[in-house]
Amino acid sequence: MDCLDSELLRTFIAVTNAGSVTEGATQIHRSQSATSLQIKRLESIIGRAVFERHGRGVALTEAGRHLLPIAHEVTARLDGALRDLSQRPVSGKLRLGVPDDHGREKLTRIIATFMRAHPQVELDVTCAMSTGFPEALDKGRLDMAVYEVEHPTPKEEVLYEDPTCWVASDRTNFSDADPLPVALFDHACWWRDAAIASLQARNKAYRVVFSSQSVAGVVAAVEAGVAVGLMGRSSLQRGLSVAPAGFGFAPTPTSKIVLATGTVQNPELTVAMKLAIRSAF
Repeated sequence: MDCLDSELLRTFIAVTNAGSVTEGATQIHRSQSATSLQIKRLESIIGRAVFERHGRGVALTEAGRHLLPIAHEVTARLDGALRDLSQRPVSGKLRLGVPDDHGREKLTRIIATFMRAHPQVELDVTCAMSTGFPEALDKGRLDMAVYEVEHPTPKEEVLYEDPTCWVASDRTNFSDADPLPVALFDHACWWRDAAIASLQARNKAYRVVFSSQSVAGVVAAVEAGVAVGLMGRSSLQRGLSVAPAGFGFAPTPTSKIVLATGTVQNPELTVAMKLAIRSAF
């Protein structure tokens, strides 16, 4: 009986991250032909294609998207078991970016889980608006980051999906407001673009009465009853409700909270932190 080999899963992850068989082969120090054979072997075992070929690159199929988080979990657990059994302590420094709107609770879990297992590691954590995290990864200012996107790339592992919705305070009725007061992010990002597109689809007047750099600021304005705001369903709390269909808002996208890494300097450290982050989310 055929079974999935961890080396096949590691090759699959490398090609996914690189976006091509050639670049993936370079990452795992194999030839392109050997890497292609491993991908064909993987697809033969599961009976479905994991990649769609386009031009000089590849994209995940539905089967590939289903397999990716499993491959990450299996290889991470194997690496963790080897590290624990061989008693090789992980050390070094890791620069981590975590979005401020998911920061406090999640960061507490991440630090607690990670530092208990790896007390010799120095963590340098940036807890801020996550719009700049991808650039920080590309330029080597961060080693790993969690942030939100509308459309993830193959290099971004989806941790959590959070549908967005228009929200208002239960204490305030904006059904007859003209113009409608709204709270938005005050910088260019896909959240603001999605909110404006949804508002414009109503074909009714609106007025931005509050701007903030963070989800916490938008939530505060909505709680105060001064505006409606677009936020993730995970941010709903007592006293806040999703605006009814009568407001006429156009549908808004789902936010994907993703995990991405820069140039890996310490693979063991990276694997260990990924486990802690997945656990927290």
